[in-house]
Amino acid sequence: MIILTLNCGSSSAKYQVYDWNEKAVLAVGVVERIGLEYSIIEHKKTTNGKYTEKVQCPTHKEAIELIIKMLLDSEHGVISDMSEIGAVGHRVLHGGELFKQSALITKEVIEQIKAFIPLGPLHMPANIMGIEAALSVMPDIPHAIIMDTAWHQTMPPESYMYAVPYEWYKDHNVRRYGFHGTSYLYTAKRASVLLGKDPKDTNLIICHIGNGSSICAVKNGVCVDTSMGLTPLEGLVMGTRSGDLDPAILPYICNNTGMNVNDMDTSLNKKSGLMGICGMSDRRDVRSAAAEGNEKAQLAIDMETHRIKKYIGAYAAELGRVDAVVFTAGVGEMAPHIRLGSLKDLEILGIHLDEQKNAIAQCRNGELDISVDGSPVRIYIIPTDEELVMTEDAYALMQGTYDVHMNFTYSFQHKDYVNKARAAALKEDLAKKPELEKVLVYPR
Repeated sequence: MIILTLNCGSSSAKYQVYDWNEKAVLAVGVVERIGLEYSIIEHKKTTNGKYTEKVQCPTHKEAIELIIKMLLDSEHGVISDMSEIGAVGHRVLHGGELFKQSALITKEVIEQIKAFIPLGPLHMPANIMGIEAALSVMPDIPHAIIMDTAWHQTMPPESYMYAVPYEWYKDHNVRRYGFHGTSYLYTAKRASVLLGKDPKDTNLIICHIGNGSSICAVKNGVCVDTSMGLTPLEGLVMGTRSGDLDPAILPYICNNTGMNVNDMDTSLNKKSGLMGICGMSDRRDVRSAAAEGNEKAQLAIDMETHRIKKYIGAYAAELGRVDAVVFTAGVGEMAPHIRLGSLKDLEILGIHLDEQKNAIAQCRNGELDISVDGSPVRIYIIPTDEELVMTEDAYALMQGTYDVHMNFTYSFQHKDYVNKARAAALKEDLAKKPELEKVLVYPR
């Protein structure tokens, strides 16, 4: 049985094809530039490399039709008939307070998530367009939604409420929702495996550091706090987003520059963060510039790591006991200097970073431990796998076996779980960089 997962943006549609019986990814790809003069599909079949083609996709419907055509293609395809697809999982940014877990898609569900468009105006319309397009192309297949916000619905009111007029929450849904939920679910469950503990006995601080970044406090296996808020703008210093700032700055700058609300929204989301400080958002470019003496680039690094450290300290206090600090996502997995700056001098919290191990640890295919031997708090690097969470949720919903994550066991919660593609890639990584063996973690 095949499970197809889709992640639709305003002008793109990412996809993954997973063979449930073989527990293996068959293909991944993306259609970009939807609605523009021409679109591009990049399709990568596990067994025969990448295929790229320019096409015309005026809407998401044509993009989904193109994806299906590619999956059935005699040379690049991975299925012989549409009947092989058992379910489709859709990533959705926002589930508000209504969706505390993934759900099968019905007409009622679509209308319900449309009500959350004001909470995610940049992402939600595209998510919904993708769902409706896929339903029109594959009407007889079960479809499921997997929300970024669902994981965070276990936060208590003192964590998710803002100290603003209560009517804002009651009448306009103003509260902290949090994002990156599927990433946190996967890494939290994997961290419990590496620790040899039951999730309900596990306390974690998970740092999802990418172009968009957030941190999550996990107590007894569930989310109790997170850095992102009503939108993904709050919290850490990110690639182009400001993160936390004094709200009074907004009217002050508007009054002094003539900027309006839309100008300010664009500036805070697309022209701030690392971009605002040094003119670059890619951490590799920022690090290279800092190494060459660019003071603004170094300032940007220092600001980013300082903010991460503050949140780690706050969440350590909130949790009381921390079993592990986990880094994930592109920057978290591949940027030793960000991890070093974020964890340096936190020994008072029981967090002891091994700087030599940290320097070695650049790998997207292995789970790594970069803490000092005997450290009371482990420091893990766990490559995330959001698509697998989507796949397993969609399959379980189709089978009628799905439940909230604390009452449901994922395949990756087993100590003998193996991601076949990553295991093969890890062998290549070790051949090129044998010292990675020193930081690899094996389930205890």
